[in-house]
Amino acid sequence: MAYDRNNVFARILRGELPCSKVYEDEHTLAFRDINPLAPTHILVIPKGEYVSVDDFSQNASEAEIVSLMRAIGHVARAEGVVDDGYRILANHGVAARQEVPHFHIHIFGGRDLGPMLTRR
Repeated sequence: MAYDRNNVFARILRGELPCSKVYEDEHTLAFRDINPLAPTHILVIPKGEYVSVDDFSQNASEAEIVSLMRAIGHVARAEGVVDDGYRILANHGVAARQEVPHFHIHIFGGRDLGPMLTRR
């Protein structure tokens, strides 16, 4: 999957679309999902043009990788979901139903999230 510079997250990063920002640093932006699936549903994205975790892990700088991981912890603490538990999720590709071709991590929390996957 090629990076689409007009994807919704790229447009948010350029300031063309609004977001409900909860955290930002030099390399990372975190904001509330517009269609939350849990009381806490935050998206954490690198500011660089990465399609997937595979792309990010191969091509991001050490500073970008550290920033993203620290942002996840910071957001989880700030949202108060650390003690009761939270889930992080990154979809990659069609089979995982990745909807936006910009690497992003979902943070879910604020309720019992149920099983990870159901058997079919």
